[in-house]
Amino acid sequence: MNGWTVAATAALAGGVGATVWGVATGPLRRRVVAQNLATSLACPVLLLLAQGHGRPSYVDLALVLALLGPVGTLVFARLLVEELEKDPPRAWGPTYAVAGFGAAVVVALCVSTGPSRAMAKLLVIGALLIGGNLVASRALSGGVAGSGRG
Repeated sequence: MNGWTVAATAALAGGVGATVWGVATGPLRRRVVAQNLATSLACPVLLLLAQGHGRPSYVDLALVLALLGPVGTLVFARLLVEELEKDPPRAWGPTYAVAGFGAAVVVALCVSTGPSRAMAKLLVIGALLIGGNLVASRALSGGVAGSGRG
């Protein structure tokens, strides 16, 4: 067990329990936010495990999750628009915390990887992860002010 796997274990222990509790209980607004945060937390954990175990295929899984996680949240936001308009979620604190964690993981892995194609892939994953998380959170909280509902 090395530092990368210890960091992944700590992130899983700290975040997965909270997100599972949020998805399993409470009002709809907490459940959709917890689902978004779970996918945003799992991606950096996969990156840490890829580095810790020396398995580049985990990086590909993180890339797929960074692409599809926010899309799933946007589908939920679209399907549940009437319910979410009545009681919109406001979870910017956890959203920024998970985005910051993802950015810190990507930066640490870029430093340890060095300039290469792997580093370029990590930067793409980081941009997708952080951008997708912020866009999906914005969609859950009601979208852009003044825009019509589609």
